[in-house]
Amino acid sequence: MANEQVAFENKRQVYHYEPPIPKEEAIPKQYFAGFWIRFLAYLVDLIAIAALKGILINPILRVAGIGMDNSFFTFYWIITTIIFLAYFVLSTKLFGQTLGKMLFGLRVVKLDGTKLTWLNVLFREGVMRFVLKIVWPLYVVCAFTPNKQGIADFFESTSVVHMGYLELDGKWANGAKK
Repeated sequence: MANEQVAFENKRQVYHYEPPIPKEEAIPKQYFAGFWIRFLAYLVDLIAIAALKGILINPILRVAGIGMDNSFFTFYWIITTIIFLAYFVLSTKLFGQTLGKMLFGLRVVKLDGTKLTWLNVLFREGVMRFVLKIVWPLYVVCAFTPNKQGIADFFESTSVVHMGYLELDGKWANGAKK
């Protein structure tokens, strides 16, 4: 019985201690994207989301006669928040980058070189993006960390890097190590 209990407890751990990545396998510092380029990419993403709202959501709600009050927990706020989060989750999972990151040559990668999983992306781009949308000054954290990681990056061991460096480095393909 004791052996079964220990085996069950070991399988339940979701987040666990990750040993430091050896220097020869670590991503070099110059690969990491800084605050300002990430900020500009985010502005491009906000423009893309505003376009989606203006083309898809607003006309449908106007025709239906539904109010477009943007205060917390109104129908319009819920729909636009779902569009906001779905944009980031789907584009990051499917392409490893959003439109803004594509425009500036950036990509989200795991620090250990593995591919992004759905859980990584849902937490990083879904849960943490929702928190950061409400407490937006937390975005500035990535300006002051060594690997230019934001709050969500710390939780998921990810970072945003310049794709050009990854392409020059023969060890990477599609956002993961070969």
